[in-house]
Amino acid sequence: MYLQTFNTPPLLSRVMNMAAWIFWATRNQNVGFISSAIRSCAYSTEPKIIKNPTTASLKRGTGGRSSFNGIVCTIFGCSGFVGRNLPIRLGKIGTQLILAHRCDPYHVREMKVGGDLGQVYYVPFDLRDEESIIRAMKYSNVVVNLIGTSYETSNFNFNDVHVKGARTLARLAKQCNVEHFVHMSCLNAAAKPTPMIIPKGSKFLKSKWFGELAVKEEFPEATIVRPSVIYGCMDDFISHYMSKQRATFEYIPLWHKGEKSEKQPVYIHDVISGLVEIIKNPDTAGKTYQFVGPERYTLAKLVMWMYDLKLQETGNPYKINDMKYNPYFWLKTAMYELMYSVHPINILWEVMELHHTTDKIDPSLPTLEDLGVTPTNMKTRLAWEIETYRDVYIDDLEKATPPNVKSVPD
Repeated sequence: MYLQTFNTPPLLSRVMNMAAWIFWATRNQNVGFISSAIRSCAYSTEPKIIKNPTTASLKRGTGGRSSFNGIVCTIFGCSGFVGRNLPIRLGKIGTQLILAHRCDPYHVREMKVGGDLGQVYYVPFDLRDEESIIRAMKYSNVVVNLIGTSYETSNFNFNDVHVKGARTLARLAKQCNVEHFVHMSCLNAAAKPTPMIIPKGSKFLKSKWFGELAVKEEFPEATIVRPSVIYGCMDDFISHYMSKQRATFEYIPLWHKGEKSEKQPVYIHDVISGLVEIIKNPDTAGKTYQFVGPERYTLAKLVMWMYDLKLQETGNPYKINDMKYNPYFWLKTAMYELMYSVHPINILWEVMELHHTTDKIDPSLPTLEDLGVTPTNMKTRLAWEIETYRDVYIDDLEKATPPNVKSVPD
């Protein structure tokens, strides 16, 4: 449709007709003009088809918080440890965020200020309600699945969350023409995990493995992320061992005294940086990444290091004993598992099985370094993370000596 112009200069008439053409093309969801413009550019060889072809979908700004970088990202699991940190970082680079939650909005309200005004949206959903899931992702070009649980309930077991739920999200993302699907798995995930404390091995790790397979079946181009145990402010790793319920009198029970378990904890900010790079870079599609720290420790030395930092003013009276020969701790853990639904304390057999499983790294898979992220040395962060747990705080004293680093196996 062209505007009829009378007694109008030719140049102005041409501009008005072009404006009318663009208006009707975007209103009718017609990307022909945009696609032809992209094809005519010398620097573009493969034109990108815009999912929601309106002017609101185009990049604008210089790339900061008040810009729009062209990414509309739906995050499932935004109330978890990683989910609380990822939106803040994405909001800083101009990402429009759709935060899907099943909890009370009060518990995820802090993420509202992660992005600029009007850039952060909340959508309630249920993992078994496909309509609510579609409503959360139908406008997005990136979907991130951070949903996970370390314990089973009468409503959701590990298979419901990590396998069926992941499959549903991947299938609906493909149905909604999502361009990039990112799935958070776990290091050491395997069809038959090596048993440590639990005779048949970790059901958590087993479900994570089959969750990866389900996602790949429904969305072959999905990016899989396998992090080691993640530490940082308000995490589930340091807080687990700093809990008063974890110790038994003056002993800290560990399986085989923690000498047969080796871990490479990864810092939360490194995990977030890696996820941001994956979300920004479409070339990461179809790959599996391992997120691990730069240094490897035995669990025994790692735990004693944390207690040395916590009690450095008064001295560390705790010792490590073998969990197998501590019946009081077994009884206490069984009681905590029975009471978890009414009084949650993170002293669970599945959690301890996960912590005691030695990290196995596949040298053929890319890591944080391949994304341009330099992993943070734990020696530079752990003292600061432990400060909130210190019983007596007088002044900054000499930091506890970190343990010897285990060599990373080939």
